[in-house]
Amino acid sequence: MSIEKFSCAIVGAGVVGLAAAFVLRKKFRNILVCEKHTSFGRETSSRNSEVIHAGIYYPAGSLKARLCVEGNRLLYAHAEEYGVPYKRTGKLIAAFSEAEGRELEGLMEKAVKNGVTDVKILSENESRAMEPELSCTSALLSPSTGIIDSHALMASFESAVKETDSLHAYGCEVKSIEKSGGDYILNIRDADGEMMQIAAEVVINAAGLYAGEVAGSAGFDADGPGYRLYYSRGEYYKVNGVKPWHFKSLVYPTPDVDSLGIHIVLDLRGGLKLGPNAYYVDDVQYDLDERCKQDFFDVGLKYLPGLKWDDICPDMAGIRPKLQAPGVPFADFGIYEESGKGYGGFVNLMGIESPGLTSCLAIARHVEKLLF
Repeated sequence: MSIEKFSCAIVGAGVVGLAAAFVLRKKFRNILVCEKHTSFGRETSSRNSEVIHAGIYYPAGSLKARLCVEGNRLLYAHAEEYGVPYKRTGKLIAAFSEAEGRELEGLMEKAVKNGVTDVKILSENESRAMEPELSCTSALLSPSTGIIDSHALMASFESAVKETDSLHAYGCEVKSIEKSGGDYILNIRDADGEMMQIAAEVVINAAGLYAGEVAGSAGFDADGPGYRLYYSRGEYYKVNGVKPWHFKSLVYPTPDVDSLGIHIVLDLRGGLKLGPNAYYVDDVQYDLDERCKQDFFDVGLKYLPGLKWDDICPDMAGIRPKLQAPGVPFADFGIYEESGKGYGGFVNLMGIESPGLTSCLAIARHVEKLLF
């Protein structure tokens, strides 16, 4: 029986997998994007704040820093060219004490080292002039931060790839990958539950939350350093009703070890949310309850004068695939071309959490450089 062959197979149709297909569509004669869900972006890529980050938070020289700064520029340019809705809202990282004000100085120094040169520290009065309802002692302004329609972004990638000889296979789950000569054989369960095989010269594992499982199915040590994924859950609370809160900018607290902190989330339709929080979990579950409501309400009172208990309710939850174990201060993206392990043309993308959305096109270009 003959096996259909592709020049490149991408496992996962989240924003990073789709961006990789978009960037690589001119390098490969045909690409298969294989996704176990019935459409693209059903997990982490659609369960986030949709923020275009500037590159402030990450250690200088890290992949997260370099690819975020590059990705910021690429994403705005792509949105303009392809008509993807976005808005340069800008962002204020607010300090509510002298100690937090000193943290802003460290963040500004880190941002400048990363090439983010448009940031500046605002006084209490300057902050209030920008956002009259914000009562903080000082704030770090990031003008190049914004928001984007992540669904429209992913649709733009998919549409461009569909114009080539490539294929998006939805409802198709990669169960295992075998090396066979110069090719890789992907064993796939299709939407009808039937098993099939395809061959590919190049494989890109962009499976997000399940990248560890895919790597393990191909023979990599999914529990080893740089491959072991930890799940961090983040929840969002919707701010209900029409209230006298008219924020134009995203407003963030100073970050903690595990996340950027619960912040004011704006969307392109004028909606207002609070989130996300962050805590480690053992599995992928998106169920919602109000166990964290007190935390969100307490943070909300900092930003939203007159907030009442019934003004907020659970909205959604998302899961981050992190290489950062609990208590560890930082873990970078894991982007590995695996020739050194005998897997030439196999790329594992591990721990692609925030700023993965911002970095998606830069990650794709980085993969392109690794392969060519």
